[in-house]
Amino acid sequence: MSHFVKIENNIVVTVIVAEESFVLTQKGTWIQTSYNTRGNIHYGQDGKPDGGTALRANYAGIGYTYDADNDVFYAPRPYASWSLTSKWLWEAPITYPDDDKMYTWDEDVYQADNSKGWILDE
Repeated sequence: MSHFVKIENNIVVTVIVAEESFVLTQKGTWIQTSYNTRGNIHYGQDGKPDGGTALRANYAGIGYTYDADNDVFYAPRPYASWSLTSKWLWEAPITYPDDDKMYTWDEDVYQADNSKGWILDE
């Protein structure tokens, strides 16, 4: 069995696990997605990159966009200031702090001062 998504207007509206023979009998546009693909890298059962073929850049979820020109799925943009990387993942305009603390992105803080955005979780 494999994971398939139904898309409408290039947006994922349904995700199912099924045999391809079943999907071929369904109405609409269905495309296979891989549970083991993220950031255009294929991961093994142990959660580590295994050199396998990445399928359509990311495992697709409801609300994801399907880019037919590039044959990839990517998540909805989390914040207006974030940009899509070449690995089809969203990236904040400021690098996440590397100090072993937990932070949350605050778009309002970033819009007020483009040198800030990550807020320490209390």
